[in-house]
Amino acid sequence: QLHLVESGGGSVQSGGSLRLSCAASGVTLDSYTVAWFRQAPEKDREGVSFIRSSSDQQFYADSVKGRFITSRDNTKNAVYLSMNNLKPEDTGVYYCAAEPRDFFRGLGAVASLPPHYLFHSWGQGTQVTVSS
Repeated sequence: QLHLVESGGGSVQSGGSLRLSCAASGVTLDSYTVAWFRQAPEKDREGVSFIRSSSDQQFYADSVKGRFITSRDNTKNAVYLSMNNLKPEDTGVYYCAAEPRDFFRGLGAVASLPPHYLFHSWGQGTQVTVSS
């Protein structure tokens, strides 16, 4: 059974940087699409970044393009989210999620960025707070 643990959250000022880690155990992540979602108080869970299964191809929400980079390290069975030029609107709980499905090509593809309800393995979340 896949178990995900996030780390690296914290409090920074606007313009600062953080690097989140998602460590997996139980299953190797290389055949999974791994996503970072975030949720601010009283808002829906929003997909931030996606790294495609069996690939390093990345997809991002428009709100973070050019500022966030996701990457995977198969030797460590982990996925990372490097966040730069952080803004107060980036504040929220960040969750790592994984699904053994290619959402971007073939039979499992979806029309846009995959929503949270298509992912069945989740970490516990890590808080990111950006102050102005």
